Formats: sequence, structure tokens, C-alpha cells
Amino acid sequence: MGCDIVKRLGEIRLELPEPVNPIANYQQTKIVRDLVYISGQLPFDHQGNLITGPIGQVTSLEQAKAAARLCAVNALAQLRAAIKGDWERVESAVKLTGYVSSTANFDQHSAVIDGASELVVQVMGRAGDHTRVAVGVSSLPRGATVELDAIFCLR
Repeated sequence: MGCDIVKRLGEIRLELPEPVNPIANYQQTKIVRDLVYISGQLPFDHQGNLITGPIGQVTSLEQAKAAARLCAVNALAQLRAAIKGDWERVESAVKLTGYVSSTANFDQHSAVIDGASELVVQVMGRAGDHTRVAVGVSSLPRGATVELDAIFCLR
């Protein structure tokens, strides 16, 4: 599986960034038995810019979906750091929880979080299949458009 992940990252020309440090009093990752819990990841791009604004007011569906993809990129970077780059240790994705900053009448939260889900499956293949929650919220840290946390299973 590990070489498959490295190969797929190369095929889609995705370079994982260095993981960002927590913005408050928590750990970015925690391994408990065979599970890696990844704290909420915000949509920072490779230049450190944060995608902000609620969908339906400032951000379009496509922009929010791209922001969710960035959250997944950052979650994978955190996973890589937690396993010290040994992708062979990763068995599967377990769950993604996505939070979408949106106006009250927006109801396509699942379509937004598809940006994250699609990337995880693209990078991990069928081992990337996961359960998921997608919810709308009135605000997120630093005004982010999307936040994503994740759980992965180790061998």
C-alpha cells in the first residue's frame, strides 16, 4: 500500500506540504492503538494562504470543494508526519468529518466535502473508502470556509 500511495501522489502531481502547527492547545495527531486521529485541518494552500468566507455568501460551491480538497491534503500531510513517512503502516481511511461555513439556506454540504473524499480515494485507492459526516456551521476558526478531521487505521 505504501508504494501505491507514493506512486499515486506522483501521478496526480501532489506534493504534501509540511504539516502546520496547532493554532491552540491540542495535538495535530494522536495514535491510539491502531487508529490515527487527525485534528481539524483548515484549507491552507502551499503558500500558507487560508481560504475563507462562508459558502453561499462569499465562496462558490466549486471554491468550497477545492478548499475541502486542501483540508484533505493537509490531513494527509499530518498523517505522513504521524507515521514518520512510513506509508506501509497505513491500512485504510476510516472516517472524515467535514464542517462547512455556510449561509442558512445552503444545503449542499455533502457536495463540498466530496472534494476531500475524492482526494483521499484518489490517493489511497479502495483503502481510501471511508465513512463521513458533512455539516454546515455558522463560522469556523479564522473565518475558514471548511474544516476537516479524519481517522485512519494502521496495520
